[in-house]
Amino acid sequence: MNAAVQTPEPTASATDFKDDRQVDLSLLVRGYEVVIGFETHSQLSTQSKIFSRASTAFGAEANTQACAVDLALPGTLPVMNKGAVERAIQFGLAINAKVAPRSIFARKNYFYPDLPKGYQISQFEIPVVQGGSVEFLLGDVKKSVRLVRAHLEEDAGKSLHEDFIGQSGIDLNRAGTPLLEIVTEPDMRSSAEAVAYAKELHKIVTWIGICDGNMQEGSFRCDANVSVRKPGAKFGTRREIKNLNSFKFMQQAIDYEVRWQIEQIEDGHTIEQATVLFNPDTGETRAMRTKEDAADYRYFPDPDLPPLVIADEWVARVRTEMTELPRVMATRFMTDYGLSEYDATQLTQSKATAGYFEEAAKASGQAKFASNWVTGELARRLNAQDLSITESPVSSAVLAKMLSRIADGTISNNAAKQAFDALWVGEGSDVDAVIESKGLKQMSDTGELEAIIDSVLASNAKSVEEYKAGNAKAFNALVGQAMKATKGKGNPAQVNELLKQKLG
Repeated sequence: MNAAVQTPEPTASATDFKDDRQVDLSLLVRGYEVVIGFETHSQLSTQSKIFSRASTAFGAEANTQACAVDLALPGTLPVMNKGAVERAIQFGLAINAKVAPRSIFARKNYFYPDLPKGYQISQFEIPVVQGGSVEFLLGDVKKSVRLVRAHLEEDAGKSLHEDFIGQSGIDLNRAGTPLLEIVTEPDMRSSAEAVAYAKELHKIVTWIGICDGNMQEGSFRCDANVSVRKPGAKFGTRREIKNLNSFKFMQQAIDYEVRWQIEQIEDGHTIEQATVLFNPDTGETRAMRTKEDAADYRYFPDPDLPPLVIADEWVARVRTEMTELPRVMATRFMTDYGLSEYDATQLTQSKATAGYFEEAAKASGQAKFASNWVTGELARRLNAQDLSITESPVSSAVLAKMLSRIADGTISNNAAKQAFDALWVGEGSDVDAVIESKGLKQMSDTGELEAIIDSVLASNAKSVEEYKAGNAKAFNALVGQAMKATKGKGNPAQVNELLKQKLG
């Protein structure tokens, strides 16, 4: 549940830490540096629980998916779920971490009503995934957050307070659900950086299919460890903000916590290590309990579970079966399609977006056009209607056909947006038919264009004189008049070329 690696106490010597990251002065808040580490619980996408055959499906009636093992009835024994292990291996490979050839499970002892055994089976001394890093862009700046570990564990049940007057209910459906807890070094220095990290981690686990990433259902839960210090000083005392279930609330909670800690220090108070909750209605954090340290949980190896042994052959097989990773795909997009790093990164934010782009790029032969439309006009419309790209009214094949018509000069960029409007609202699904019915074809008949340009030059003698006198802006005015005369249907390249020829 909590990180095995603890932030040092305020009385520790600064030489006890390794903190070799450079201070970014732009991230200083009122003279203090923000220090953030993350613990993220990703619910693994197995059909059954980590140590039993009970279902992990969400939304079932309370206590209908908790078997004898989950309830900790006498005589029951845990059996490791191979699928959960494979998902942990996948994650380790995705972040370039070490997959431990031998790891062990421990009992983490604490007493909550929703923990039937009185302990949680987790990993402590030797986790299955060790090290690794998560890289992402914050604006145009490439960032990297180091990971300490990722370990397998079981989830607890859930206490229900709202539906019982003066009492609490216990739902053990979630007890035993497999989790991968992912723990970072305290490498982040702002709420924006923390949110960017969390989004990238969310992308990784959903991309490789080990977690559905549903934050509202609790499949991807983030805990942020936040402290402040003067630059170069030892780490401050951290407070852990629990169960942040949206990226918006994550940023709000961290920003509030940072301000609160600085104000407390400035007023002469001492920050006490604690677990806090964020209330989105008030925008404030509040202390829930004093933060425990590892010793409080009295970890010891679980005698019912043998060591988890992962052979090199198993890791090699998982590696060959894994999907192409987003960073690898982004590099390929840069190489194969000539895209910038920024565009390639934007297109690989989700597997569905990447697939849509690649289908449109291949079908049209216009990769840059496809990139611009997918990250621009298409993304804008999807966001406005809160749609995923899989719900787009315009398919990748239809977009590709439209891009081909821009490339071959049939329609202009402006006309393409009009055609896209019609396609989006269902006024047609055939690009050529929409172009024809809307009268969007560019005028490309040279004779017709020449006649229009002759007329424009005759009626704009002053602009012609100004251009010949060296005023470049006069040429743009003539182009504008010519395009107006063609009602926007003139091919801009042809218009420019014919004007230059006639003006000498």
